[in-house]
Amino acid sequence: MGNDKVIAVIGLGYVGLPLAVEFGKYRKVIGFDINPARIAELKTGKDHTLEVSSEELIQSKHIVFSHQAQDLFEAQIFVVTVPTPIDRYNQPDLSPLLKASQLIASVLKKGDIVIYESTVYPGCTEEDCVPVLEKYSGLTYNHDFFCGYSPERMNPGDKDHSVTKIKKVTAGSTPEIAAEVDALYASIITAGTHLASSIKVAEASKIIENSQRDVNIAFVNELSLIFEKMGIDTHEVLAAAGTKWNFMPFRPGLVGGHCIGVDPYYLTHKAESLGYHPQVILAGRRINDNMGSFIANRVVKLMVQKNHLIHNSRILILGITFKENCPDIRNSKVLSIYSELRDFGIQVDIYDPWANAAEVAHEYNVQLISQPTGLYDAIILTVGHDVFHQLNLTPFKKDNTVVFDVKAFLPLHEVTARL
Repeated sequence: MGNDKVIAVIGLGYVGLPLAVEFGKYRKVIGFDINPARIAELKTGKDHTLEVSSEELIQSKHIVFSHQAQDLFEAQIFVVTVPTPIDRYNQPDLSPLLKASQLIASVLKKGDIVIYESTVYPGCTEEDCVPVLEKYSGLTYNHDFFCGYSPERMNPGDKDHSVTKIKKVTAGSTPEIAAEVDALYASIITAGTHLASSIKVAEASKIIENSQRDVNIAFVNELSLIFEKMGIDTHEVLAAAGTKWNFMPFRPGLVGGHCIGVDPYYLTHKAESLGYHPQVILAGRRINDNMGSFIANRVVKLMVQKNHLIHNSRILILGITFKENCPDIRNSKVLSIYSELRDFGIQVDIYDPWANAAEVAHEYNVQLISQPTGLYDAIILTVGHDVFHQLNLTPFKKDNTVVFDVKAFLPLHEVTARL
């Protein structure tokens, strides 16, 4: 396949921007986002997500950034990388995906290909998105236009596993389109591609990647709940068990972010619509969703044991992003710890030099502190940012301050307890 077709990448977040930049090194790309501020930022050569450097933006010489729909008419291939979140009831929220589909339909032409990368349940592309494309374009699927699916595998903040270094699953709505979609990604993915037999298979492959991790983390989280009652250190148990060659190295913790804490709900939603009610997957979700409350209550118990008065006590939380060394705050489960502690009447400070304070205030109505100040009755390490290795906790500790380590990040002699 030649490089004459223009690609439009719809949605320039953690997934879309790195992809657009890679394609833009070799061919004409329209990087589209509905947020004018995001487009203005990228035009200055800056990326607040830190996924792409200014140098990489400059090297991507064939990319044009826009928030104007009319600029999309030039494209023949549309790659959709918008979010697929869940609502407050843990149900799939397809509104960004369907709005993106409607937008593309307004500029869709005969022969065009629409490739979805957003994580969805099996069948979503053809059962939910295609009807929108047909309705608002007046064109017929697999006659006038075609679709592909290639699930994103981005790991925010991970420079060792960037977009080109992760094997890409691909699929198309016809054998010919599948081959074209596969060749398109093979042109930039140095790790290679895997051509799935259908769009549904590709969709399912993505949804089970994160569901599998979720269930495994839930298992070790449940172990930590059991071992806490036994007075056993979970990490010591895992270290001992890990001496066997086939033991899987999962660790307990908070499960947030845009994938692992969300994707299982897409799979269970689809299963329930077909009359099957998942048990293992939802059991894992319940355990992981309740870990924030468990951590908060365990810290309060430790404080009581150290003779702290709980009401109006002060607690410092270190970290609010969903993972270490990354500014991504999407679906952060640290907020569940924060909310539970606040319900006890505790004053809670959150310090995270990686997070954007304005974004946290807008998204969660929580004010980050610029630096810890004064003495705290408890300190909870929730995110293992490297910068926290240099943070001296001594000036903020009383003789009986509780130090709880969610990530097994701090030296063991410095902590009261860990997850």
